[in-house]
Amino acid sequence: MPSCYRGHIVGQKPPLKPREVWSIRTRLQVSGAERDLALFNLAIDSKLRGCELVAVTVGDIALSGSVRDRAVIVQRKTGRPVQFEITEQTRAAVGAWIARRHLTESEFLFPSRVRVKPHMSTRQYGRIVEKWVSSIGLEPKRHGTHSMRRTKASLIYKKTGNIRAVQLLLGYTKLESTVRYLGIEVDDALAISEQIEL
Repeated sequence: MPSCYRGHIVGQKPPLKPREVWSIRTRLQVSGAERDLALFNLAIDSKLRGCELVAVTVGDIALSGSVRDRAVIVQRKTGRPVQFEITEQTRAAVGAWIARRHLTESEFLFPSRVRVKPHMSTRQYGRIVEKWVSSIGLEPKRHGTHSMRRTKASLIYKKTGNIRAVQLLLGYTKLESTVRYLGIEVDDALAISEQIEL
C-alpha cells in the first residue's frame, strides 16, 4: 500500500478497477479524444512502462495501416522483448488515431507537440494520466502511470492466480520481482491455495 511522506504518496500505485477503466474509456469516447483514447487503451493492453509506451512507433504495432493482434516491444530497461495482445477496441482506437494523423510506420505513435522532441515525454504522459483519474473522481496522487501498467496484470493474476503468466506479460526476469510489483501478500497466496483441493 502507498504511504504518505511530506504530502506525497510513495510506494506502489494501485491498479485501476474494471469499472474505473470503463468510466475513463467512456469519457474519452464521448469527448472524441482520439489520441487519449488510443493512448489509454494501448497503455492498458500493453502493460508497458511509461518510457516504453511513449516511444512506441507505428511500425511496432501496425503493418500497412492495419493494427496487429499482437506486438513485441524490446524493453529499454531490461533489453528483453515483451509480447502483448492488442484487443479489438484498442485496434480500432489506435487505427483511427493513425488514420487521423496520417502517421507512417517509421513515425512515433504519439508524437510530441513540441518540435524539438520526437515523441510525447513520460512527464506529459504522467500529466495525462492524472487528468484521466481526476475526471472520474480518483485522487491523482494515489494513481499514476504505474497504475496503468499494473491494471491488466493485476486483473489477470486475480482471475487466474498464475504468477508465471503475469511475469511473462510484464517482462520480468525474476518471479520475486513480479510478486513485489503486484503487491502479493501471504494472504493472497493462502486464498489461492485454499481454492485447490487434492
